[in-house]
Amino acid sequence: MSGFKEYGDYDGLGLAELIRTRQLSPAEVCAEAIERIQRQNPRLNAVVTPMFDLARRSLQKLPPGRFCGVPFLLKDLLSLCAGVPLTFGCKALKNFVPDHDSELVRRYKQAGLVILGKTNTPEFGLVAYTEPELFGPTRNPWDLTRTPGGSSGGSAAAVAAGMVPLAGAGDGGGSIRIPAAYCGLFGLKPSRGRIPTGPDFGELWQGAVVEHVLTRTVKDSAAMLDCIAGADVGAPFIAAPPDRPYYEETLRAPGRLRIAFSSRSPIGKPVHPENEKAILQTALLLQRLGHDVEEASPDLDGTALAHTYLAMLYAEVAADLKDLGLVLGRPAQTGDVETATWTLGLLGRCEPAAALAGARRLWGRAARTMGRFHETYDLYMTPTTAQPPAAIGELKGKSYEIGALKAVNRLKLGRVLWRSGIIERIAFQNLARTPFTQLANFTGQPAMSVPLHWTRAGLPCGVQFTARIGDEATLFRVAAQLEAERPWFKKRPAVV
Repeated sequence: MSGFKEYGDYDGLGLAELIRTRQLSPAEVCAEAIERIQRQNPRLNAVVTPMFDLARRSLQKLPPGRFCGVPFLLKDLLSLCAGVPLTFGCKALKNFVPDHDSELVRRYKQAGLVILGKTNTPEFGLVAYTEPELFGPTRNPWDLTRTPGGSSGGSAAAVAAGMVPLAGAGDGGGSIRIPAAYCGLFGLKPSRGRIPTGPDFGELWQGAVVEHVLTRTVKDSAAMLDCIAGADVGAPFIAAPPDRPYYEETLRAPGRLRIAFSSRSPIGKPVHPENEKAILQTALLLQRLGHDVEEASPDLDGTALAHTYLAMLYAEVAADLKDLGLVLGRPAQTGDVETATWTLGLLGRCEPAAALAGARRLWGRAARTMGRFHETYDLYMTPTTAQPPAAIGELKGKSYEIGALKAVNRLKLGRVLWRSGIIERIAFQNLARTPFTQLANFTGQPAMSVPLHWTRAGLPCGVQFTARIGDEATLFRVAAQLEAERPWFKKRPAVV
């Protein structure tokens, strides 16, 4: 048993400072983190691949990075770590073990982080809840009957529960920001090209995916971005470097900003009163802080953009299944993946190439629209999600629906299903809960979820801010200002 019971009172930088000044050793901090994971994980199912022995061995020679000795968890998606299984939440990959680190994992290690394990994620990161058949559902520490979101749900649950102060995450349609909103955390999706994807990947999800971390403080997120940002060899996108370290931005006043806000769903679906309340209260707070705040939104067709998101998703799943066959050494089969995943792949093989090209063109036009919008407004504020987190199992297909999909898969009726529009109707039902986050993935802009509201039921409710492309600095300055005015660090879920 560890004796460092004040572990949860520190963020990552705070723990690093205790270690740097030799008030604690990395071994003591690591032991406390492992004890917490072992105690809390049976209830949460956040960590699916423990790496405790590897972590202990790494303590013998830690790089003197900014986060030297700080416990950390990797998301079990994209993050290649030599000698450790990488499943993507897929049962066919449960024995896949890469022989090298991805560039991002290498940078995590160079920052001095002690990697204790990998966290749960839905299969291939496809949905905004974390309930893969391979590992089972991850539960939200604020309410064990609810989802922590996805696809970085395992990381969010682990950080919210205090297992680690920060954890790896990725975002292709809101997968950092949605779990941050549901779990009371700070979550920033950086600009396209800010974070390396090599050496195994180039453009992820047509450029929509960006990785970073989930944290409990703004400064941890900024300091970690300083450690991992920058193009690697062969990068398809290169974001302009910042004027100064992001950590320094958290110490600077944001000045007087023009901030537009809207609580209307871009696909015309209802928004929960608590999520609307979060926006209105934040708008009043920003006005009190001296910012110019007004209700306004960009001239975009949210429904058309949502359709392009689905077009991209179908195509990418079809490509994932083809790549899965390369890893397995044989063509992928229906039993290798979840039923819904195989169905999405069928749709991707049926969809005309023009649909994907048209989607990319619409994303480009949306980026130009947002560029013009930011000539007037520094930030665009919306709810992070339209609804509180769903109950575990609520968003999974009903048994009769799964049975129908199995029949479609067996008979290879993808083209019939694609023409029927049934899957898109189901997809829009799920998107109705989380319609705000995808825009920044289309346009490549940085966006963040800030934990500024808790519902009457005690559930966290995030507020999203989007900035012009490349302008993470303004986001960090505003986030730090809001954190100082309405601190959230000491808000803890009952499970802790």
